[in-house]
Amino acid sequence: MDALSLPGTLDALDDIRAFVTSAADGLELDKRRVYRLVLAVDEIATNIIVHGYQESNTSGEIRVEADVENGSLAITLIDDAPAYDPLQHPDPDNLDAPLADRQIGGLGVFLAHQNVDEFRYAYVDDQNRNTFVVHLQNSEKSS
Repeated sequence: MDALSLPGTLDALDDIRAFVTSAADGLELDKRRVYRLVLAVDEIATNIIVHGYQESNTSGEIRVEADVENGSLAITLIDDAPAYDPLQHPDPDNLDAPLADRQIGGLGVFLAHQNVDEFRYAYVDDQNRNTFVVHLQNSEKSS
């Protein structure tokens, strides 16, 4: 397993994206699937930093782990921000509405879920654990 620990600041996002891209390098994932994985991780990492750390006036780290097993790549974000389960976040109900009619924001969690094969959340030892899984073989969400 590869891992990287970074300060929970917006400046860390470039390094997080590079780490995820590097973890996917050489695996059976086309560029589109890698892009979608990076997008999903970036959305949740941004939420951790902005809503978890900045809005609660706390600081902390984000640990990024990459693991390949059972024909899948799993990327896990681990943070010490206040507990937040993105799986409890409701999907937007106005996806078909014109952009001008929609509220700004609120799509990040939805995009994260839609761009990976599996998304898991756990709160363990006072830490949030968001895990993004992409299967190395073709799957329903791989297109």
